[in-house]
Amino acid sequence: MTKGLALSISDLRVSAPRGRVLLSIPALEVPAGALVGIEGPSGAGKSTLLYALAGLLEAEGHIRWGAEDLLSLGAEKRARFRARSIGMIFQDFLLFEELNAGDNAALSALFRPRCDRAALRAQAAERLAFLGLGGDISNRPVSSFSGGERQRVAIARAMASEAPVLLADEPTASLDRAAADRLIDDLVTLARASGTTLIVVSHDTALISRMDRVLTIRDGGLAGDRKAAA
Repeated sequence: MTKGLALSISDLRVSAPRGRVLLSIPALEVPAGALVGIEGPSGAGKSTLLYALAGLLEAEGHIRWGAEDLLSLGAEKRARFRARSIGMIFQDFLLFEELNAGDNAALSALFRPRCDRAALRAQAAERLAFLGLGGDISNRPVSSFSGGERQRVAIARAMASEAPVLLADEPTASLDRAAADRLIDDLVTLARASGTTLIVVSHDTALISRMDRVLTIRDGGLAGDRKAAA
């Protein structure tokens, strides 16, 4: 069973090339296995925070996942940590249209040592089955899938490696309400069952309300920190 990582941020600062501060978070603590929503107006810095947490942006300060200080790592070690410890889900799915669901979900197996690949493919198949895309359906090309089905493939891919951290950027934004609600149920159930630390950026109040805790980002800073509505 996956165990999430605790997050500890101190003196985090992300700046634009000309020096304008895009994000400033003096301190933030998130326990392992927590489900956290990030809300706020467009352009406030929500996605900047998410991508910084993934080690995809250059930043100052400290982002500690467990005992690992992400910003102290060089580019190669940071990429290895991300591949091992962080799964990501994007609004636009980012699937390979010519591949079937099973191959998309197990894509990271291509970048793992040969001895690890069979286990990762099996885990991907298990995630797809849990999400209702197992068996013969997994052999269909994703080009034939609905938006909700594509996003479930993306969730299976992000969680196939049993990464302890899952970061999602507007995962329901491209879906109709019914598909979004089914996806929210699947995502929350999987995260809680595996103990994954889940951090979601979203304007979707239905998704945000299912989190344990909600952070509000405004003008590049932390403007609110509350428990999600029951």
